[in-house]
Amino acid sequence: MKSNLLEHIHNPTDLRLLTESQLPQLAQELRDFIIGVVAVKEGHLGASLGVVELTVALHYVFNTPEDLLIWDVGHQAYGHKILTERRELFDTNRQLGGISGFPKRSESIYDAFGVGHSSTSISAALGMAIASNLKGEFDKQHIAVIGDASIASGMAFEGLNHAGVTDANLLVILNDNAIGIDPSVGALKNYLTAVKTGKNHRQNNMIKSLNFDYSGPIDGNDIFAVVNELKRLQKIKGPKFLHIITTKGKGLKQAEEDQVKYHAPGKFDALSGEILLKSEANLPPKYQDVFGLTILDLARINKKIIGITPAMPSGSSLKFMMEALPERAFDVGIAEQHAVTLAAGMATQGMIVYCNIYSTFLQRAYDQVIHDVAIQNLPVIFCLDRAGLVGEDGATHHGLFDVAYLRCIPNMVIYAPLNEIDLQNILYTVQLGIDFPIAIRYPRGRGVTPTWQKEFFGNYSKIEIGQSKCLKKGNKIAVLSNGTIGKNVIAALQALEQPDALAHYDFSFVKPLDEKALHEIFVTFEKIITIEDGTVIGGFGAAVLDFGSKHQYNVAIEKLGVPDQFIEQGTVDELQQICKIDVSSLKSLFLGLIK
Repeated sequence: MKSNLLEHIHNPTDLRLLTESQLPQLAQELRDFIIGVVAVKEGHLGASLGVVELTVALHYVFNTPEDLLIWDVGHQAYGHKILTERRELFDTNRQLGGISGFPKRSESIYDAFGVGHSSTSISAALGMAIASNLKGEFDKQHIAVIGDASIASGMAFEGLNHAGVTDANLLVILNDNAIGIDPSVGALKNYLTAVKTGKNHRQNNMIKSLNFDYSGPIDGNDIFAVVNELKRLQKIKGPKFLHIITTKGKGLKQAEEDQVKYHAPGKFDALSGEILLKSEANLPPKYQDVFGLTILDLARINKKIIGITPAMPSGSSLKFMMEALPERAFDVGIAEQHAVTLAAGMATQGMIVYCNIYSTFLQRAYDQVIHDVAIQNLPVIFCLDRAGLVGEDGATHHGLFDVAYLRCIPNMVIYAPLNEIDLQNILYTVQLGIDFPIAIRYPRGRGVTPTWQKEFFGNYSKIEIGQSKCLKKGNKIAVLSNGTIGKNVIAALQALEQPDALAHYDFSFVKPLDEKALHEIFVTFEKIITIEDGTVIGGFGAAVLDFGSKHQYNVAIEKLGVPDQFIEQGTVDELQQICKIDVSSLKSLFLGLIK
């Protein structure tokens, strides 16, 4: 037996040369490899550790890439990437110019479908399976591994519902670990728990009633059991459903015991498992915590305030309210569409609803925003966390399109705070009473005021809807920024020796725009520059351009922001440099204009 099996495995063809008795050793080496790299390079940890045995078994039994394998959600796929010709590249995972943290079709023939958001695998695999039948490829296998609570999303049920009335050669594997990023919630989770414990005597009825060949539950961390069952299912035609039980974080004690923290723990000691904590003393607050602490403070006084999040209580910091006021704060699971319409229903009854959804995930509920909220002009408060460039999670997770896709919706108000003080003040303002829906977008990361909680928290001021602020006077060029990217403008202007030509305005409201201020700007300045942390197609700059065109102003306008392309992974600083909206790029631009 080779002392190190993994170093000889470049692709699944090499893997299939092993005997079954060697697979446990390979699984342990794969688990150790993931831990070793993620400990230093950071990334998603627990999900991939939990499916190591399943990953090895799938590539051992099935003839990938001819057989099509889809991972849902995509952060389960680290072991898959390592076994499919990317082991030597894995230390570049989630880095600028490196491999993506999620399956990506353009990266490898083994990545059958790009996956970053949840619950897409069953529909995609079914589409592939139906296409294979039409092409006469009846022996081809199509496998969807759906895990980390994503089975509870509506789209997963839509796929199951359709698949059950087809003869598609589809295998759905439920990786049941009872947790997404936070613990799973809902009646389906309770049902699956009953199945696992044997308390539900009708345990197979739910899936069998959809015409699936159901098997399980089996121990998904027992590699021999998984291999044997996959070999059996490989010979069965039509839609099949395998229920496996895994432990998220399997093989690292701390990751098993604290699955929330070790979902993506940052840097940690690979041997001890202890997280290498960075000192947070004297750091500004995270924007998510400003939201979470503020809404709880307001909710203690205003009994009508409700908080809703689709499966992100920790990431959004709604957890503060869920712990203190559990009857008024709801985690609805990975169900963005439901979250939005639930909020709309509550709003019809006079509740003040803060619906906190990451910007990239609100895309999944676009019709509900229009049909259920905006058309009825319901005062739902959308809090869009992770707006703008988010960094290492890459193209699937950047929150770049919300301004563009919300700006075109009648009745919708859009606000982006310059800093954490503005964020707490807009959260305060809207609960005083509004008669329109509003989207409040703010970034991943920290604000600018280390003393915020001591000096400003709870000291609320009302914000006038649609009003801009002049942050710096000038006489030739007006720089108009939207949201926290304005901090880069402030820093760039402070670095200039002769900044008198440049004025700076904070246009926190994209809609409605401060038209009074814009008229003054258009008649005063020779040039206007707009800057935003979002797509320039249809975004804040486009709104200013529309205003200038409508009123027939003949002033040059330059739009800065994210160009019309998908931006891949990297640090936020690196990605801002690519988009030329970092401090250094702005300083160079301003210097050139002055000269």
